[in-house]
Amino acid sequence: MSQQTGEVWEQFAIAVADMARDLLAQDSAQGTLDRIVEHAKVLINGCDEAGILTVRQGEVNALAATSDVVRHADRIQQDLREGPCFDAVTDRQQVYSITDMTKPSERWPHFTPRLRELGMGSMMGFLLFTEDDDLGALNLYSHTPDTFDGSAERAGWILASHAAVAFSAARTHQQLSHALETRHEIGEAIGILMERYRLSEDAAFKVLKKTSQDRNVKLREIARQVCRTGDRPG
Repeated sequence: MSQQTGEVWEQFAIAVADMARDLLAQDSAQGTLDRIVEHAKVLINGCDEAGILTVRQGEVNALAATSDVVRHADRIQQDLREGPCFDAVTDRQQVYSITDMTKPSERWPHFTPRLRELGMGSMMGFLLFTEDDDLGALNLYSHTPDTFDGSAERAGWILASHAAVAFSAARTHQQLSHALETRHEIGEAIGILMERYRLSEDAAFKVLKKTSQDRNVKLREIARQVCRTGDRPG
């Protein structure tokens, strides 16, 4: 490795560290996703647009995008059920790419010309996070063919790896916060029923649970109703 190359990667490492701190500072999973795609445009040489999508049971869902063009590209993958990022999440491969969209593609013969019509020249797709029912990919696009070389691919893989960790942490935090809020609301509703209707704690919880089951409404929503009105549900 030359001194110049080493300096480039050192600068990249510093930038990735700054990105990691920025991602962890976000207060929501969506905020984390939005920042990931913005960082991708800055950190990956030649990257003009970026997006994150998930595929669940064959359905594509765009979670974050730097422009409407990226959202359109995601819809094309959904409509055609074809494309690098669609394959990345369905086959669980780490990296897919189209180096030159001006040339015919045997693997994605319909997707490639559609992306070219959107002004894209090349792209890469990276597996971003993996769970049994929720698979995602980070998409990097360039308006110019043959933009992404081996260094860009390595940088993209590093970025995607860090982004996956940050997003997982953000989602876990969000789920825990949601669970704590739910627990607090249910506890408050139980307290109201105990005080106003002289029920035991167990009996008050059973009232909430039975109402939830009878109405096919989440327990948290029943608890919110009790907290708002003070009335016994049923």
